Amino acid sequence: MPTTPAPSPSPHREEVEIRGHIIDSLLLPKILDTIMAGGGTFTIKNVQIGIQRHEPSHARIEVYAPTRSQLDQILAQISDHGAVPVTLHDAELRIADLAGAFPEEFYSTTNQRTEIRRQGRWLPVADQEMDCGIVVDGEGLARCVPMTDVQPGMMIVCGHQGVRVFPEERAASKQTFEFMNSPVSTEKPKGVAVRQIAEELFAARKSGAEALLVGGPAIVHTGSVPYVCELLRGGYFSHLFAGNALATHDLEHALYGTSLGVSLDKGDLLEAGHEHHLRAINRIRRAGSISAAVEQGLIKSGIMYECVRQNIDFLLAGSIRDDGPLPDVITDSLVAQREMRARIKNVTFCLMIATTLHSIAVGNLLPAWVKVVCVDINPSTVIKLQDRGSFQTVGLVTDVEPFLRALAQEVRALEHGQGSGNGE
Repeated sequence: MPTTPAPSPSPHREEVEIRGHIIDSLLLPKILDTIMAGGGTFTIKNVQIGIQRHEPSHARIEVYAPTRSQLDQILAQISDHGAVPVTLHDAELRIADLAGAFPEEFYSTTNQRTEIRRQGRWLPVADQEMDCGIVVDGEGLARCVPMTDVQPGMMIVCGHQGVRVFPEERAASKQTFEFMNSPVSTEKPKGVAVRQIAEELFAARKSGAEALLVGGPAIVHTGSVPYVCELLRGGYFSHLFAGNALATHDLEHALYGTSLGVSLDKGDLLEAGHEHHLRAINRIRRAGSISAAVEQGLIKSGIMYECVRQNIDFLLAGSIRDDGPLPDVITDSLVAQREMRARIKNVTFCLMIATTLHSIAVGNLLPAWVKVVCVDINPSTVIKLQDRGSFQTVGLVTDVEPFLRALAQEVRALEHGQGSGNGE
């Protein structure tokens, strides 16, 4: 492999090493490109490439830069790809002096597995999440903490020294969804895609793992409620995250047979139908809660009904444009974030359907090892997720109703031991 020689006169330098599937996951060329883009140069001192697919590779690289600040910046950038200095130092800790703010030089986390070095030992970082800091408590345990939760006196990791990241093996992850040769495309074989998503859900339920559904109101508008209800009754999701809109239109459908005043059976806009969503919210508010409305017999069908009846955890996070909102909606966004963090700890698979804002919000909270599938008619939803760091997201560009209909069919086939239905 070609190397770039060290410039003269002798610049600032640091030797780093990377391990894992650094060739087939393209980590090594990405690190080299990052060094060059940052104004540095490098010498590859040693490379050992695994012969078999399962065997990891290893490389040592000498990184050079004209100034110490440039070198530090390069080292900070490549550390997020798993490059660790050979000369090891403990992580630097600084005391937080202000509530709701990190010290200036705080380490900003990724969504990938991370460790910090303390007293010569590498410690795992708990509650992994992107765009947070790392706090070390009095017992020496490290965890991610969001900026808003910082309290004076907390010991916060600063700089990249003594921090190492373990990038997810992206080549291996492709084997989970063989249809994902590219992250998002309208040309993917949707039948194969739906079948593999069904298999993922089926395997998660069988193993007792938790799956999360993040849904938007298009699920109701497109007449897909029966398919979601079937999956909820089947125990395929442990959690539902949504906004005021999905729940409101689902409850409107249960009460009036409409969504935004349009009959889902006939497709007609009913007389005064535009009032239905607000009247539905009002009836639930008078009942006290969605659960109370179900227990009182006011709501007898729909997604929210199944969540209550099947004891499926649901979280509704509001926005500034909400009507009402429903009494169950969390209107404080910071409280909603904290609740989401608490409920996703055991999630291993997440299916996002037709909601850009909630998909991005949840994607920001999920660690990189949680498998994420995003289904939307708009490819920009998946692109935005990946651009914001949720690189593990794979996307399927399709209408909601055909997808959910096919998914329910594939799950049914798996339950009956037939292997596959008639995916398109």
